[in-house]
Amino acid sequence: MQPRKPYLYEALFSVLALITVMGISLIKYHTDPHVPMLIGSFFASIVAVRLGYKWKDIEKGMIDGISQALQAVIILTIIGILIGVWILAGVVPTMIYYGLNIISPKFFLLAALLICSITSLATGTSWGTAGTIGIALMGIGKGLGIPAPLVAGAVISGAYFGDKMSPLSDTTNLAPAVAGTDIFSHIKHMIYTTGVSYTIAAILYLFLGFRFGSETLDISTIKEIQRILAEQFNINPLLLIPPLAVITCVALKVPAIPGITLGIFLGAIEAFIFQSADLGQILNAGYSGFVSETGNQMIDELLTAGGMTAMMYSISLTITSMMFGGIMERTGQLEVILEALLKRVRSAGGLVCSTIFTCVASNMLLPEQYISIVVPGRMYAKAYREKGLHPKNLSRALEDAGTLTSALVPWNTCGAFMKGVLGVSATAYAPWAFVNYINPIVSIIYGFTGFTIERLKDDAKS
Repeated sequence: MQPRKPYLYEALFSVLALITVMGISLIKYHTDPHVPMLIGSFFASIVAVRLGYKWKDIEKGMIDGISQALQAVIILTIIGILIGVWILAGVVPTMIYYGLNIISPKFFLLAALLICSITSLATGTSWGTAGTIGIALMGIGKGLGIPAPLVAGAVISGAYFGDKMSPLSDTTNLAPAVAGTDIFSHIKHMIYTTGVSYTIAAILYLFLGFRFGSETLDISTIKEIQRILAEQFNINPLLLIPPLAVITCVALKVPAIPGITLGIFLGAIEAFIFQSADLGQILNAGYSGFVSETGNQMIDELLTAGGMTAMMYSISLTITSMMFGGIMERTGQLEVILEALLKRVRSAGGLVCSTIFTCVASNMLLPEQYISIVVPGRMYAKAYREKGLHPKNLSRALEDAGTLTSALVPWNTCGAFMKGVLGVSATAYAPWAFVNYINPIVSIIYGFTGFTIERLKDDAKS
């Protein structure tokens, strides 16, 4: 018996089963999303059997899905090595050290945005940035009399800017993996929407900051962080060479894997020169990550990071997510859902808009940042190609909405984390997190105007 095309209700059953299991697991029991995602794959498999598919077909769907993410798995692995080596070499501490120099009373909110942007770009983590430097900035803002929601908005805008633009970020690697493009093309394409959004946000924070410029700024906490960094690492401007080299590779369209590997190689050399690290320390930092033992909890939490092992969380989630997406795609379930969603979509703008709203809905219903990238990514990948749109348009939309709006949902894991570390609820800081909601709007406008929407060449559409 030949497998038949699924009915819409059958395909929706797989998605709703995933949403239900994920929602109960994340909201009620606060578990990680990995096992719930596997359970979702189980329900999708049940529907596939009902449709007449044999196990070998279902298994092939899972394997095909995973194979599409193997480049991302490789990149995530070497990025883990990069982070560990860069911290050991003093590259990341140097970026943070110099970034903290831009604190100014009159421009505190703008400085908070920039400092968190630099820190998250250097570390690839919005959570780590908000939970360390962000907490310090919240305290300084309180001393200046600036409303806590306003400071939190600036912190989160900066933290998530780096989260979506840094090649060290897991979401920055995940989005192009599920969309079908490479990380460097993805980052370059995001500059168009993120650059405009960031500029608007910076102007708004500058304007709002003038109201508080007459206050005296106590930067003792910042000076203490800089003092400890200078004691533990040899801070030197030459340590900025590795990140500049990686940025140059992006500009020159060097493939991601050799480009990042160059960053590791340069970081290893500088670890030997500036921090007197030996080969064993460099290799251990690459595998197990760097362990900071300064005695300062804030710095130790920020700089204890990296290593191949630290990436296993993201790698395993990528694999399990692609298993679910592979089954849904192989058995036609994604196609049926997409047909229903795109009945009235006739333009590139409509497709981008549908992607944005699907990501927002995923952040509200599932509610987990990674899933809001993976599920819509697999749903829309084929539709973008059929309309002759380059996959990097999809990967950009996934991050513009999936990554950024996660922190605006109070019950999302990101929104809950930010409330826990900053002491401000998502409903309070959301109006001031300008980058997080301006960026999706800019992305939709670009979609409908066609600005920076890149099309596939004819030979790449098939």
